[in-house]
Amino acid sequence: MMLPYNKNLDLIFKAENLKTIYLAGGCFWGTDAYMARVHGVAETESGYANGHALLPVTYEGVCTETTGYAETVKVVYDETRVNLTHLLDEFFSITNPTTLNKQANDIGTRYRSGIYYVDEADVPVIEAVIANVQKSYDQPVVTTVEPLTSYQPAEAYHQNYLEKNPNGYCHVKFN
Repeated sequence: MMLPYNKNLDLIFKAENLKTIYLAGGCFWGTDAYMARVHGVAETESGYANGHALLPVTYEGVCTETTGYAETVKVVYDETRVNLTHLLDEFFSITNPTTLNKQANDIGTRYRSGIYYVDEADVPVIEAVIANVQKSYDQPVVTTVEPLTSYQPAEAYHQNYLEKNPNGYCHVKFN
């Protein structure tokens, strides 16, 4: 699989314009690579969010399904270039929001669909996007919306995984 060039690498970002949202959409490798290419995204990072086990956790621990953590991508974006509505529309274009604890071939609570926010002002935007997405489905949208309660970056080998392993597994289509 050949990933499209990330045009965000050519942009200069100002810290005062950056906001952060955390998106859980199945295996973080594909979500990370896809979201990194959405115009206006300054940075992405694969990690683990909103579990109940004490940090730090490991990939092996998260895979046991006993920690409660979801594979999640931290998305830092420039709100002068991309708004949260568009960012979430892109997120929903690569996930199935009606499947509980499953995205494509990935099954388990660590693959649940979730939006974890750090700014309470984002909640009305998130709710409006979900209400709009729901119109496209007969089944209920089960993507969780919660404040971020815990987060830890994934191990170094998970960061930019598809950039380093272009033939790696990915449930996301980049066409």
